Amino acid sequence: MAEILNAVAVCAAMQPIRISGKHLGALSLPDFCPRCFWVRLKCRDKIPFTFFPGIFSSIDPYTKKVTSFHHEKYSKVPKWLNGFGELGKPLPVPPHSKFQTLDPETNVLLTGVMDELYRRRDASLVILDNKTARFTANQDKLLPLYEVQLYSYAWIAERLGMGKVGALGLVYYEPQTDLTTKTVDEVLLKDGFAMRFQAKVLPLDLRLDRIPPLLQKVRDIYDLATAPTGRTGCKDCRMLDRLMKVAMNNGARAVIPAKAVQG
Repeated sequence: MAEILNAVAVCAAMQPIRISGKHLGALSLPDFCPRCFWVRLKCRDKIPFTFFPGIFSSIDPYTKKVTSFHHEKYSKVPKWLNGFGELGKPLPVPPHSKFQTLDPETNVLLTGVMDELYRRRDASLVILDNKTARFTANQDKLLPLYEVQLYSYAWIAERLGMGKVGALGLVYYEPQTDLTTKTVDEVLLKDGFAMRFQAKVLPLDLRLDRIPPLLQKVRDIYDLATAPTGRTGCKDCRMLDRLMKVAMNNGARAVIPAKAVQG
């Protein structure tokens, strides 16, 4: 009991940190930069000049509808998911506000949103994450991030008591853009055109032991009083330095006079 109370006291003394499974995965990238990571943590991952193309906001839920409606109609998953073995029954995915867990050792709140969740006949869970991208060399470089992202989802699910996770996997939906005069009629519609996506599956090992050390690393970096040294050659660090220099050199001129605001 004393150890538990001590852990609670230590946790309360630490400033809370909220981080997504995907952001946590950045720690595993070969080109990880501690300075950039520190800045993102301090800014709560709200940094300027970033945007998410709207088309992906439409493709993501559409992909989930395809697999969901297929199972509803045929009582089985689409054939391209057979690479994961028997998946069982699809389950509702908890919303972001519900799918999170606090690590008492570090006072880090780990969050996420799963794409696909299944329960096998042995009651184990299968978590899949969809990527609308080609499985290229560049995507392969991001694999360590995607792995930690899925490990995070499994870690959260088990700590929430949803069940034992038995398998994880990535599903790459690659846009098929090869087109010729002979095949153009296959994609033409009366009011537009259609684009095919080819699925490639990648089963992953289950490594929940990776999560606690990464959460501790998040805590260690966040608690630094000043930004740590950046990675040598980091392009984002160079852009950040340039942005800070421009802001400081033009600080006075950047302030808009009150009259100008009032019109």
